[in-house]
Amino acid sequence: MTILGTESDDLRLTPQFEAGGSPLQRKIVHVDMDAFYASVEQRDDPGLRGRPVVVAWRGRRSVVCAASYEARRFGVRSAMPAVTAERLCPEAVFVPPDFVRYKAVSRAVREIFLRHTDLVEPLSLDEAYLDVTENKTGLPTATRVAKKIREEIWEETSLTASAGVAPNKFLAKIASDWRKPNGLFVIQPKDVEAFLVPLPVGRIPGVGKVTEARMKEFGIATVGDLLACDLATLEGYFGRYGGRLHQLARGVDHSPVVPDRNSKSISAEDTFERDIPLAETDEVIRKLADKVWNASRRDARVARTVVLKLKTAEFASMTRSHTPVKPPESVEELTEIALGLRERVEMGSGQRFRLVGVGLSNFREAVEEAVPSLLAD
Repeated sequence: MTILGTESDDLRLTPQFEAGGSPLQRKIVHVDMDAFYASVEQRDDPGLRGRPVVVAWRGRRSVVCAASYEARRFGVRSAMPAVTAERLCPEAVFVPPDFVRYKAVSRAVREIFLRHTDLVEPLSLDEAYLDVTENKTGLPTATRVAKKIREEIWEETSLTASAGVAPNKFLAKIASDWRKPNGLFVIQPKDVEAFLVPLPVGRIPGVGKVTEARMKEFGIATVGDLLACDLATLEGYFGRYGGRLHQLARGVDHSPVVPDRNSKSISAEDTFERDIPLAETDEVIRKLADKVWNASRRDARVARTVVLKLKTAEFASMTRSHTPVKPPESVEELTEIALGLRERVEMGSGQRFRLVGVGLSNFREAVEEAVPSLLAD
């Protein structure tokens, strides 16, 4: 396994403190598994190694869950329609996703993280932030922690991971993508401005194609262009988000690594083989409500709001939600509310839908929900 980066890149872990005693500099590592689902498939089936692998169900409605680097060379990307991937790469091997297996590998990788720090914030099955300002293994630098983690992932799972080391989460996220696959990149505090200035604004996490296009209308193509704009100008262009962009252009991100972040919502959705009228969604809504209810039972909190999501044949998305006086207390209540939300969809009988989803949100601690009942007694 080739580990990229040099010892001179190390971010030292000796804590620095301001006069008030608060930490001056965090040491953040962002670890991102390389083509995770596809790599697991190639690891477990030697016949797939070196071949363009697309993790997806075949079919007109299916989307790509992951693509190996061999497939990416043909332009195949995650979230792309499977039929598009097949057109771009006719030689691709399509493998149906096995999330039970992927979750097992993800748990093994998480255990490796936790050997080094308790401050682990998972973003998905294949990536996480780690705060290693202080680490549990006594390694002297953040870079060495990142190297050790990548070595252990390789030794114990036979999979590669890329990592970024930086003074904050924003920079670490960019750094982890810099030398993919199987790479390590470090951004030193003294090098932040020189690193950021030439970057296209599209490299900023959260800046999608629509926002990037709007920025270009204002003559903003690089982070350096953002840096040249004052706060009032950016807020005038982008509202509250302009303030965030003003900070990121300067490499400022004070958000901490938050371990075991509670989910804001639990949901499940299904895409139909053919577009169907709203009246024919009963069975799917019942199945999705059952999945969501079972998943919510693993959370100690109580969900207050039921959400119905729909996507039309024309790809227009809409949601309807309801917060009852009392949270749903059974799968039957959840299903009844979800089915009832359809009545708030004001569309003609000829409208067809390609996707439906059911969700629970607005979570509260169980004790918060118990207080009103106690007062009522």
